[in-house]
Amino acid sequence: MTTKKCNKEFSSDYTLLIPEKLSFYELIRILFPGGIEKRAFVDCQEGAESNFERRWIIFISILAQKLLQFVAKPLSWFGSAFEMGLNLCSTNGGFGMLLLNYLRGKIQWPDKTSPTFSSICGHLDKRVELDKSIEPGDSKYHAALSMMCAKIAYENKAYIKTTVEDQWKMEFLGSFDFWNDYQDKATTQAFILHDKNVDSDTIVVTFRGTEAFDADAWCTDFDISWYEIPGVGKIHGGFMKALGLQNNLGWPKDIKQDDSHPPVAYYAIRKMLRERLQANGETKFLVTGHSLGAALAILFPAVLALHEETWMLKRLRGVYSFGQPRVGDQKFGEFTTKKLKEHNIPYFRFVYCNDLVPRLPYDDKALMFKHFGTCVYYNSFYEGKIVAEEPNKNYISPLMAIPKTLNAVWELIRSFIIAHLKGKEYTEGWLLRAFRVLGLIVPGVSAHGPQDYVNSTRLGSSASLLPHQIPAQ
Repeated sequence: MTTKKCNKEFSSDYTLLIPEKLSFYELIRILFPGGIEKRAFVDCQEGAESNFERRWIIFISILAQKLLQFVAKPLSWFGSAFEMGLNLCSTNGGFGMLLLNYLRGKIQWPDKTSPTFSSICGHLDKRVELDKSIEPGDSKYHAALSMMCAKIAYENKAYIKTTVEDQWKMEFLGSFDFWNDYQDKATTQAFILHDKNVDSDTIVVTFRGTEAFDADAWCTDFDISWYEIPGVGKIHGGFMKALGLQNNLGWPKDIKQDDSHPPVAYYAIRKMLRERLQANGETKFLVTGHSLGAALAILFPAVLALHEETWMLKRLRGVYSFGQPRVGDQKFGEFTTKKLKEHNIPYFRFVYCNDLVPRLPYDDKALMFKHFGTCVYYNSFYEGKIVAEEPNKNYISPLMAIPKTLNAVWELIRSFIIAHLKGKEYTEGWLLRAFRVLGLIVPGVSAHGPQDYVNSTRLGSSASLLPHQIPAQ
């Protein structure tokens, strides 16, 4: 992965990490006092604060990115091989039938572009049907639909199209690979559907989250670079780049599309929405995503507000984010919250139990990243409540180590009994149970999977999604 240089004139302050310029000597030096602006792999303004806590976080972030770049190809190869193996088994009817077909010389090879080819995420949770008990007009409807959209966003175009049209009976408007101007490749994915149910004429924009074996996406997550936009606040640089931050330009209101590569996410999606919304004055839209996709989901309306797209914001039905990392500082939260309130736009931020990702990047004096919006928190019994901040907000706490491990044990036990308690549609297979075993080693990792968020939106109380007062911090 390469990262382009950027003219930072659009921002009033910034700190950018450049892992390509990292040497072992520079890595060790960052832990010792000295102006961080002098480091080759850190680009920031002179006089930037450099206490040990901040230097340590930069050390972890830049080291993680460097390691991910180093293992990017083997990680991708392993992920592809593992995914192909899972589909090879499922296409042939299971491991036993695969062996039998091999002996017969009749192995059926999966097609990566077919609607039956599933990602690892799709194998963890094979559900594609919407919950028939949650109908349009129900307070849980948009949350449940949004989470299913966020889940299938990890799949290929044919899979998404077939699910939307055949299973959900909705209009599929397209699945897209968008350009990242800094990575020089199309690394941002999203799809759009139109739900024309009588009580819900809604376009749903869904950003895909971080794939398990995608080093570029993980680098975006680990990159703590930030830009400060005047009047808006400090925003995570990796997320802005993924959404469409323009190299050397920042966020101009309009750009001229470069036909030599795919379009960038923000501008292309905004154009599609404009055309659809102008064609029907009753149609509204909502934005959603899981993990990285959740960060892009809340950043999208923030950039609309920056560009004073007032009429589009008036048509925004809501933002539903699942397992979302922190996107910006307190000022950014205040700016976005104000703009959402001006147009009565609900913003629900779903957090399942000990999920690691919503607790990153750290909310402390070194990074200053802050959550905002309505936090709908679910415990491991799928009991939901509105909280000001998820418990154990920065994840790492010696006092929480034992409770988190015990909870991971319960989640593994639950995987064997949930189908008996809640119904066969909640059955968990061997792969998901193996994933939950990983949660015993690193509590919070398996809690980030889409399956628990799907369960939460279906089994959780509707009261969490009704008008309410957000608890004080």
